[in-house]
Amino acid sequence: MSALFTEPSLQNITNIANRYGISLNAVIDLTQTLMRSNGTMAQFNIYELGGGGQWMQGGMTMVGDMFNNQLKNTVDGLCGELSNLIQQGGIQYKPLPKVQNQNGFSGNWWGDLGFPNSTGSQNNTSYAIFSNIGRLAIQENGKVTVFNTLDHQIGGVGQQQSGNYSVSFTSQYGAVDLNSLPVVSGEDKTPKPQQENKQPIVQNEPEPFTQESSKISNDFEEDIFEKIEKLADLKDKGILSEEEFNNKKTDLLNRL
Repeated sequence: MSALFTEPSLQNITNIANRYGISLNAVIDLTQTLMRSNGTMAQFNIYELGGGGQWMQGGMTMVGDMFNNQLKNTVDGLCGELSNLIQQGGIQYKPLPKVQNQNGFSGNWWGDLGFPNSTGSQNNTSYAIFSNIGRLAIQENGKVTVFNTLDHQIGGVGQQQSGNYSVSFTSQYGAVDLNSLPVVSGEDKTPKPQQENKQPIVQNEPEPFTQESSKISNDFEEDIFEKIEKLADLKDKGILSEEEFNNKKTDLLNRL
């Protein structure tokens, strides 16, 4: 995994890992989750950081052991420092190897968009997401189309059952309709009509971790944690038994 980053970037990550006493591999895993959002948020499952957790710049920090304030501070400090480095250019991936395409052009298939936050391929379709410049590049059947993602923060990729492409994308607004996004380059350069009055979607099932959806759910989650803390106080005072406390805590956690 360390080979993904430039040498100066890896040195910066190593320095942070040493300072916090966390293994390099764990900090690299955390860095990769932050890179997908250009350093604004992270959703992770790392053993050394208490298992599953979430972090949002200037907002929420959640860890599996919710009463472990020291662990919360560690995660918040790690994410904060890594986020700053990512946004300042201090952590970057290595450029991907250049390839020869059908037209004899030597370079990355998405052209001169720079380094993507996330790439992948499904069913002979390749994609590259550039969160920092608001672009989405899709290559299918040798043809590359670049979309302007507008205010979408793309955080999820799945398999498309129908439509022009075999992959689908989700953002803070739910499923992204590619037909609503302006085409920057490709076969059809005419901007498509944009969707109006988009409202963030709040769902009970876990969604890709995005800034807007996190703001909506923060109050609900924090309310549940406050209730659990109050139950813990009642248990300590002998008002609730251990069994009653555990049953009520489980019921509250199941609502997340």
